[in-house]
Amino acid sequence: MLRWNEEDGHLSVFRAPSNYTNGNTRDREGRLVSCEHDARRVTRTEHDGRITVLIDRFDGRKLNAPNDVVVASDGAVWFTDPGYGIDGPYEGHAATAELPRNVYRLDPATGSATVVADDFVRPNGLCFSPDGQRLYVVDSGISHGGPSHIRVFEIVGTSLRNGRIFAEDFAPGMTDGLRCDTQGNVWCSMGWGDPAEDGVRCYAPDGALIGKVHLPEGCANLCFGGAKKDRLFMCASTSV
Repeated sequence: MLRWNEEDGHLSVFRAPSNYTNGNTRDREGRLVSCEHDARRVTRTEHDGRITVLIDRFDGRKLNAPNDVVVASDGAVWFTDPGYGIDGPYEGHAATAELPRNVYRLDPATGSATVVADDFVRPNGLCFSPDGQRLYVVDSGISHGGPSHIRVFEIVGTSLRNGRIFAEDFAPGMTDGLRCDTQGNVWCSMGWGDPAEDGVRCYAPDGALIGKVHLPEGCANLCFGGAKKDRLFMCASTSV
């Protein structure tokens, strides 16, 4: 795992090995929360550098390979577990899935997890709307004969309700990571299909396509940064 310093442009190794870490986010205390494919767990890096395992099992069985994660305003950790890290050696090591490919919510008070969505083929990137009332989740199941779309849910307490397709015009490619900007627009990565579509797409809150950012290679994930959270960082195949 690498770390880039905006002040001087310095690039350094933050953690090695990273256990094929995929999605990362920050919690409300600024701690790094990560999905480790190879270790099949979700971890938190404390301010002193210690690593705390938040979850690696559910109902006594190993997680498949957590992929992406977000932290809600109440501190709950929501993450997807599609299992790409156990499909083969590219993103981890081959293993047999012990659980369905679910979306989970990890309660900050009890440390226990619940399944909030169980009808995805391959749940992938996820993000909250700015007001925290909606959750967007990618289904990249096209990689295994399923759909290629983004779904949106209403968050009611600790559960999801009224799920529907938000955007679905990605095939033959697919989206992976996504984030909302401060205006509620949904920005999602794009790749693994037509090279002319490689990059990032931006959708209005009503699902209308606003525009595209074209990149010379597929884009896997993205995030907003800067003092005003108005700078888009795009993690592509070989460059940022």
